[in-house]
Amino acid sequence: MSDSPDYTVADDLAVALTLAAEADLIAIDRYRSQDLGIQTKPDKSIVTDADTRVERMIRSRLEKVRPHDAVLGEEFGGEGASRRRWIIDPIDGTSNFARGVPIWGALIALVVDDAPVVGVVSAPALGRRWWGATGLGAWVQQGHEEPQRIHVSAISDLGEATLSYNNLQMWDQYGHLDQLVALSRRVGRTRAFGDLWSYMLLAEGAIDVAGEFDVKAWDIAALIPVITEAGGRVTSASGSTSFDELSVIATNGLLHDEVLGALAG
Repeated sequence: MSDSPDYTVADDLAVALTLAAEADLIAIDRYRSQDLGIQTKPDKSIVTDADTRVERMIRSRLEKVRPHDAVLGEEFGGEGASRRRWIIDPIDGTSNFARGVPIWGALIALVVDDAPVVGVVSAPALGRRWWGATGLGAWVQQGHEEPQRIHVSAISDLGEATLSYNNLQMWDQYGHLDQLVALSRRVGRTRAFGDLWSYMLLAEGAIDVAGEFDVKAWDIAALIPVITEAGGRVTSASGSTSFDELSVIATNGLLHDEVLGALAG
């Protein structure tokens, strides 16, 4: 059976944007709700009823509009086999969501032949949505304003760069805390903006380096087209482009090799 080769990247981006809009409506309705259902998963992370509702909705919609595509989601795993695979994190930043911190959102990606070609990052509590698709550029929309094209920074001196490191505990757990501290001494500024926010700030050119450990495919797949179409670069800490390495380092591209070298030291 065909893997739907007639779909263009623009067609698939339109599907992802529609899914993001529906996801936002579900999630924002549950955000700060008094009866939010919260459970602890075996890995000690939490899941809310908003996570499961959003993912079920996306899977249901994809079954209708892209029936031959495979789907991998954080909450319900993988379904189907296809060279085209949608990778979903229904709410990236669930802990923020549950605590009332507005840095959270849906991550929706399409991967074709193991390459992310469409990525949508939608953060309704921030009033912002970002997207990128191969050959179509990277964009941000704030509220109902016209979308604006975005690009990474042109900073090439590590001493002038801003680094977002996300979670110190995970850098420590994966044995890279000393390298992070050494890198922090070389950059101009460090912050931990966290979750999707770090990477979208990178794509907008507001910061220059972002990275973390203990990430899964659904944490990073949607980020890649946005960052790369904005002119940046995304790999694991070892320099691999595989989803299996549990780490991500994103930069404006100009700093990437120097950052990887610092982390390997």
